[in-house]
Amino acid sequence: MSINEDIVQDKFPDQYEKGLVNIMYTYHYLVNHLNRFFKSYDITRQQYNVLRILRGQYPKPSSVNLIKSRMIDKMSDASRIIDRLSTKKLIERKTNEFDKRAVDVIVSQKGLDLLEKADKAAEGFGEYLKNLAPNEVDQLNLLLDKIRD
Repeated sequence: MSINEDIVQDKFPDQYEKGLVNIMYTYHYLVNHLNRFFKSYDITRQQYNVLRILRGQYPKPSSVNLIKSRMIDKMSDASRIIDRLSTKKLIERKTNEFDKRAVDVIVSQKGLDLLEKADKAAEGFGEYLKNLAPNEVDQLNLLLDKIRD
């Protein structure tokens, strides 16, 4: 379906506005699907993102600032996400031995186990782009990068 059909709008002022609306519509389409997926693991997209960041640093601990800098959703409250992950025992927090004001965060074994299960199921995420040929996916990535430049 085209964006015109999906949102029942015949015309746009120009192709640029149509492109922007299409990106936003597609973003929300994907986010809704991802939210349902992660709900089955009792985590959010943002929590999954933090767990993946921590796994990438594992076994080294990470600071909250490092986590914030690497998060996909920059508007997320990393401290609250870390609190929730700690409550679920998916991460461990410890005071930094060199700077007592800083907190070191590390993924727990329970968090690693959850990631392993979720990652296997998440391998199907590429299916959202199945209607695109490999060269079209390459072009999509180039164009999205270009928008952010």
